[in-house]
Amino acid sequence: MPIEIVEFKAKVADHRIAEQKLLTLSPDFRGTDNQVDTYFNVSKGRLKLREGNIESSLIWYERPDEASSKLSQVRLYKHTPSPDLKELLANLHGIKVIVEKARKIYFIENVKFHFDTVPGLGDFIEVEAIAENGSPSRTRIQEQCDHYAAFLQVSPEDYMSLSYSDMLLTRKI
Repeated sequence: MPIEIVEFKAKVADHRIAEQKLLTLSPDFRGTDNQVDTYFNVSKGRLKLREGNIESSLIWYERPDEASSKLSQVRLYKHTPSPDLKELLANLHGIKVIVEKARKIYFIENVKFHFDTVPGLGDFIEVEAIAENGSPSRTRIQEQCDHYAAFLQVSPEDYMSLSYSDMLLTRKI
């Protein structure tokens, strides 16, 4: 399923402050997901197998490495968790890096909020304004992402340009 997302990732000292602020809006709490993302070597974009107690998907995505809110092109395949898929992908592509994280997941309409703790990297906030089949528009999801960045008091200097996988590979935070 093709998806467009305008998103940002921000490094924070303690994401609980922003989470408390978000709770004033009565978001839909989906739970805390202990996720293992296995990234594979690919020639274009990023390919990861997400294994979690809430979300399990094979995800290919492409986005610029910019410290800003940015548009991502995503292909998502939801599947029943199986070690066979990971083994097949590892044999085909080779494993690039594995990212483990604890992620609290909230939604407000089509906007997804992540409050992540990544061992070795710290605490982060991710906001994803999601459009499926062109709805809402790119303009609208950009507005939503910008609105929640301001609401959560995320400054442009807090934005991260790299994925967790890249940060772990280079140890840049």
